[in-house]
Amino acid sequence: MRIASLIHNGRQSLGVVDDRGVRPIPDSADMPKDLMAVLPESEVLLERISKSVADVPPLPLDDATFLAPIPVPGKILAIGLNYRAHVEETGREVSPHQIWFNKQRTCIAGPNDVIDKPVASDMVDYEGELVVVIGKRCRHVPAERAHEVIAGYMVGNDVSVRDWQRRTPTMQMGKSFDTHGPIGPWMVTADEIEDPQNLTIKASVNGEERQSSNTSSMIHSIREQIEHLTTAFTLEPGDLIFTGTPEGVGAAMDPPQFLKDGDVVRIEIGDVGTIENRVANEVAKTTIG
Repeated sequence: MRIASLIHNGRQSLGVVDDRGVRPIPDSADMPKDLMAVLPESEVLLERISKSVADVPPLPLDDATFLAPIPVPGKILAIGLNYRAHVEETGREVSPHQIWFNKQRTCIAGPNDVIDKPVASDMVDYEGELVVVIGKRCRHVPAERAHEVIAGYMVGNDVSVRDWQRRTPTMQMGKSFDTHGPIGPWMVTADEIEDPQNLTIKASVNGEERQSSNTSSMIHSIREQIEHLTTAFTLEPGDLIFTGTPEGVGAAMDPPQFLKDGDVVRIEIGDVGTIENRVANEVAKTTIG
């Protein structure tokens, strides 16, 4: 099932997406209003959602505004240098350990929202990634059982401000600017993806293909990532895992090609979906409260 968060005719709701369009869930007090409410009881609620939209006529996708499926994740965890060719283009060596960093949850943006080119930097880059949505609270999960805690998958763009990223070993500041975590366009439930380690992943800027790879090229598989993370701490429903980006980032081009005002970044992952975000110069305003 493909579950989206959307706005149609001024009403926000969840919706079920199929080849004919999107079917908004009817407004009802006993139906979940957001995906976070679905995750802890997904087996029961997904069946109810499916039944609730059975007689709802599909809307064309263009008639709805799609929002970030998980607007306020508990944690956003991202693995760095997880495709060998990407490691090579950066001039580094493959690490014997998994390399993790956090993105702040305020970076989340919708699948078609604007990406800010911040006033603080001219070195903004794209990173197309498969995003895993955790569906169950878990700890010490062996790799062979990792599939049990995955609710679904989304497309993500780990937008990176390269000069800020390089200033500190954690990389957190350069990975967490507002709007620098577009996700969507919906969550595809785990049962719909036969093999998450065999999905095409592409990124283009203004129609020019920049990244083209397959999730089979990950150094550390999704199952290994979950095993590694849960060795240290608990994962919870709604936590997001950005699983790494392949080669082709703008910083590795000669000369480097960073994003600028007006650019359009498109990330496509086979069987999951597509997100497309326009870049615009940030209008910096002080906000307090």
